[in-house]
Amino acid sequence: MKSFLQVIIVALLFISFLLSLPNLTKERNFKTYKDEQLRATARSKGLKPIPNTYEELLKIANDEKNPLSHEKIALGKELFFDTKLSLDNTISCSTCHMISKDQNEKKVILNAISSKKQPNDMKNANNCVVCHLSDESGTDRLSTAIGYKGTINPYHLNTMTILNSSLAKILTWDGEVKTLEKQISNSIEAPHKMNIKEDDLIKKLLENRKYVKSFNEVFKEENSLSFINIQKAIASYVKTLLTRSSFDNFLEGDNSAISATAKRGLVNFMNFGCSGCHTGMSVGGQSVQRFPLRHFAGIHDLRPNLGSPPDFEIIDNTFPFENKGGYKGRADTQFFRVPILRNVTKTSPYFHNGSVDKIREAVEIMGKHQIGLNLSNQQIDEIVEFLKTLEGNIVDYTKDTGVNK
Repeated sequence: MKSFLQVIIVALLFISFLLSLPNLTKERNFKTYKDEQLRATARSKGLKPIPNTYEELLKIANDEKNPLSHEKIALGKELFFDTKLSLDNTISCSTCHMISKDQNEKKVILNAISSKKQPNDMKNANNCVVCHLSDESGTDRLSTAIGYKGTINPYHLNTMTILNSSLAKILTWDGEVKTLEKQISNSIEAPHKMNIKEDDLIKKLLENRKYVKSFNEVFKEENSLSFINIQKAIASYVKTLLTRSSFDNFLEGDNSAISATAKRGLVNFMNFGCSGCHTGMSVGGQSVQRFPLRHFAGIHDLRPNLGSPPDFEIIDNTFPFENKGGYKGRADTQFFRVPILRNVTKTSPYFHNGSVDKIREAVEIMGKHQIGLNLSNQQIDEIVEFLKTLEGNIVDYTKDTGVNK
């Protein structure tokens, strides 16, 4: 009996040690910055402002294989909002990547949410969507994407925001797609998305004289209305869907653009190492990283029972949340694209399967399981305040050009 109790005590001490590991690195004395130093440090870590004019946009977005023009952007916009790009003429790109206040677009999502095809847990998780469709987040705010005739994403993956996505080097959760054109093709043809084949789409659009004329004027080549040119036009429009925020104003020299709390959050964001992965103008989307990097013990039941040893059960800790859909990243290696953090406070639910609703919980999880820190409530609040400075509006790059956005 004595040896049994000793085993129990040792086990409890070891478990307590494992659970306390994040706390060992909680308190650190980090450098503080004045505004000019903070701005310079942020820029040195790749956090750069979004272009404010069309000329500045061209410097970062123009591509010799698909050069931008106002006419091509306008054509791409028309296609982006056109439900003809789906087999049954009910879904457009903007149905899932919402940037419009058009109630007809929202109706498709609301109908899908109320579909009897959805499992009960999915319906409950999507109750908040009704209130958040007006946020114009560039996504649908669903925990899992819904496509053609209410089809649910087979891996329970949610829709990534379209806003600022052109600044990312990687466009999908597994990091396999690296060009806008390829991703547009996938979205149009995938059975659980828009579900229309290349030939069927071309045939449908050729019946529209306006499209035929527009493609001929923009691309000036034989058989201008082609699948690749559809991709190029939409990609050109997507490149204009960049958002500027108060953080951009701070980076450009306005010290009063963000609050003192947000500045402390930015310091935390950089000092804790978050900016190592969440970098670039888009504050993310530049690499594929393993998630989570760290696991901590989870105890299911420690109650002793009569006659046999206590029942120790380690919870499946693949992720620090329920892994609805069973998806484990690229080739099941737990490697995922680093999410874009611009407008992140408007793109809940979080993580690949939308298992986390609140931004504070997402920050806490990243602190503990990615950088090995048990962040204090104050630190979490400060980081969230910084993330709020990344909330922005789409830049109108058509100003003074005579072209409607």
